[in-house]
Amino acid sequence: MVHSIYSNKDIFLRELISNASDALDKLRLESLVNKELDVDTSDLHIQLEIDKDQRTLTVRDNGVGMSHDEVVSLIGTIAKSGTAELLKQLRESAEQEGRAELIGQFGVGFYSTFMVADKVTLVTRRAGESQGTRWESAGEGTYEIETLDEAPQGTTVTLHLKPEDSEDQLFDYTAEWKVREIVKKYSDFIAWPIRLAPAKDAKDTKDKDTEDSGGTAAAEAETPAPLNSMKALWARPRSEVAQEEYNEFYKHVSHDWTDPLETIHMKGEGTFEYEALLFIPARAPFDLFMRDGHRGVQLYVKRVFIMDDCEALTPRYLRFVKGVVDAHDLSLNISREILQQDRQIQVVQRRLVKKVLSTLKDLPAEQYSTFWNEFGRALKEGLLDDTDNRETLLDLLRLPSTHSPDEPTSLRDYVERMKEGQTDIYYMTGESRATVEHSPHLEAFLAKGYEVLILTDPVDEVWVEQVTQYDGKNLQSVAKGQVDLGAEEVPAERTEEFAPLLSWMSTALEADVKEVRLSTRLTTSAACIVGDAHDITPTLEKMYRAMGQEMPHTKRILELNPEHALVTGLRDAFTADASSPALGETAELLYGMALLAEGGELTDPSRFTRLLADRLARSL
Repeated sequence: MVHSIYSNKDIFLRELISNASDALDKLRLESLVNKELDVDTSDLHIQLEIDKDQRTLTVRDNGVGMSHDEVVSLIGTIAKSGTAELLKQLRESAEQEGRAELIGQFGVGFYSTFMVADKVTLVTRRAGESQGTRWESAGEGTYEIETLDEAPQGTTVTLHLKPEDSEDQLFDYTAEWKVREIVKKYSDFIAWPIRLAPAKDAKDTKDKDTEDSGGTAAAEAETPAPLNSMKALWARPRSEVAQEEYNEFYKHVSHDWTDPLETIHMKGEGTFEYEALLFIPARAPFDLFMRDGHRGVQLYVKRVFIMDDCEALTPRYLRFVKGVVDAHDLSLNISREILQQDRQIQVVQRRLVKKVLSTLKDLPAEQYSTFWNEFGRALKEGLLDDTDNRETLLDLLRLPSTHSPDEPTSLRDYVERMKEGQTDIYYMTGESRATVEHSPHLEAFLAKGYEVLILTDPVDEVWVEQVTQYDGKNLQSVAKGQVDLGAEEVPAERTEEFAPLLSWMSTALEADVKEVRLSTRLTTSAACIVGDAHDITPTLEKMYRAMGQEMPHTKRILELNPEHALVTGLRDAFTADASSPALGETAELLYGMALLAEGGELTDPSRFTRLLADRLARSL
């Protein structure tokens, strides 16, 4: 498993240090909230110990620790929440870059130790409990676990290291310089001191046995200097932080392996002070559109960790934003439920949202194109809920259109290209670009040079129902209502000429359509189906049904092209013999063709194909 996920073996130490840092955060929080918890928090730290003779590397913390049940749940099993299936798919993948993106997203950081160790021993005791737990595994699918009567508070992970193998990029992790290099590179921002104990060897052990008690006390009093700077990046001035430091911090909080697309470092002052360090990722996480996917940023209060994924700080449509918010005036034992109602948090959320959106607006075109390709679908969701920022969100949209086969357009650019006399912004929704481009609804628009937006995301069906205008221009579906393209209406005599046929077809097809009329939007197709201005679209109707909501069937309008040979032929045949049974079949086929042309589904496909086959056979 670990070899299918991890490519850089150095990362095992970053994972262990991150776990230790989380344990220290949680202990400090528990000690402040639970006054009955009897723990010493005066010297919370992470200690690394190297034993060259035994070839072991130990990562020790005096944090919250784990109970026996927590060890079994968090360490003893990896098959949680579909993880095993995801890892199976991952092992079958040949894309190394794709594998790297998933590192850390399964909560399997602990298992990275088996890349560098033949055996891993974990000893832990939860704060407030008297007994500890010892867990050991060689990484071959089994493990041993036992209860200990005595164990230090916190967690100690001892790695029995594999031999060095430079060809396999397996370095000597008993080398002090290598350990220091990894800590500096990956964990310099950890808020707790990471100390490296003096290396053990046999001679030192023997000498220490002969020391008097005073000498031992003096040696213990010498605390090694931390390997990390321990400075919270969000509390430091931006001018003092290198972009490389921001990048590493982002990787720590997001478990991503790529650098962020953009960094947002901000500070709020006044009645409610806070500091925020936010990141716009360069790539979407695999769970961006999953119901139980991670969202929200980390919340700290005066550098005390409160919670991961604080949903109250960012709206759902900005769930991809990662980072930290450090609030100065919140209670330490605040709950998620209280956060949702806290006025100060709501003010912070509004400020964060405006800052994120203004940052996106100011991104260079190439960077924003990368962002939109990854997160555009999520950003559109904001049009449904965030009415305060709707205008900004509309400016951020990048939508495919008939103007270019490759480059999406902004609404602002669309408006600037509008033809003289054009008052509406035209769009059409559909399942794919190809379906929309070949739809009969577009024929007259393309023939007259009107640009049409092509909306194919499922969320497009919903937001266009709620957003009716942009910059004073109405958003108009080309598949709804009557269209005015500056052309003359169907002449009155033409309408009179077709009136008997239209009336008869309206009756013959009344189970499927509410009206049959002549069209001004068709140039080459015989017919198309349109809705009234406020009708629900068939795709949206289908989406609601898929969600279990019963929807009444919406009858639509069949429009005929009075210049098409099939339509004029049908008119002539109806005039010659209105009682002919073949007329009903032709009307049915005409409706079916119009339905298929827009990507719809036939109610009775077998009957349609039978009628079509019979009609083709008669023509041969």
